[in-house]
Amino acid sequence: MSPVRLVQFAVNREKYSLEVETNWTLLRLLREELALTGTKEGCGKGECGACTVIVDGKPVNSCLVLAVEVDGCEISTIEGEGRTADGGRGLSPLQQAFIDHGGFQCGFCTAGMIMSARALLMRNPDPTEDEVKEAISGNLCRCTGYEPIVEAVLDAACRERDSEERVET
Repeated sequence: MSPVRLVQFAVNREKYSLEVETNWTLLRLLREELALTGTKEGCGKGECGACTVIVDGKPVNSCLVLAVEVDGCEISTIEGEGRTADGGRGLSPLQQAFIDHGGFQCGFCTAGMIMSARALLMRNPDPTEDEVKEAISGNLCRCTGYEPIVEAVLDAACRERDSEERVET
């Protein structure tokens, strides 16, 4: 058994304080300890992006991050993508755009792809096509050919900007 350490963090705005073994990955913590199974394990080597989550605003491969490294961090997973600030649930504009554009087929890569796209839209609400391609370049998809994914992210950016403008007026 590996040494244990107390780690405090938040996932999808919910605070946690857990004892974790120092050799656990963030992926294991999310899937096995918190039962957040939307984050997928594809390769376990950081090459496919299926396990992408957002840690303190940056996309990371959760299979490469040790759970003890997220002490004090804010983590966002696909389970939090459709949640509203008041705790409501539904599809985010990004999730809806993936549906509308067929930005998925088998769905295995979709959660990681959406989280990479979300990280991009958090830092750049008006990305170019090239910026979207760069943002999802660490996510492998064997089914879609990427074009519907890029279209979905660009459409979601427009939808989110439009909804923000309506709120401001």
